[in-house]
Amino acid sequence: MNQSSSQNLILAVVQEQDLDAATRALAEVGAPVTFLSSAGGFLGRHNATLLIGLPADKEERALEMLREVCRQRVEYLTLPMEGTPLPLPAPVPVTVGGATVLALPVERYEEI
Repeated sequence: MNQSSSQNLILAVVQEQDLDAATRALAEVGAPVTFLSSAGGFLGRHNATLLIGLPADKEERALEMLREVCRQRVEYLTLPMEGTPLPLPAPVPVTVGGATVLALPVERYEEI
């Protein structure tokens, strides 16, 4: 059993297209990662929730790596224009990507 007050759990929600780059970058830091497929948000796009357990002294480096590989980008979605007799699609720019990160202190950690 490993009990240490300096352990943290980082939950990071990343876009599906950033998943491979994020897990590779976190492996370079020595951060073990488990991911869960998820979806949601305004666009209902596929994403991944990363569960990252690591010592507190590696947290900032892990966050730097996520900032580097999980970039925001603009995608164009076609939405029907309101008030037109024909539903002509109008491309609308939408910013996607990046990461949503929560860092939580871990009171107890065990490997069984």
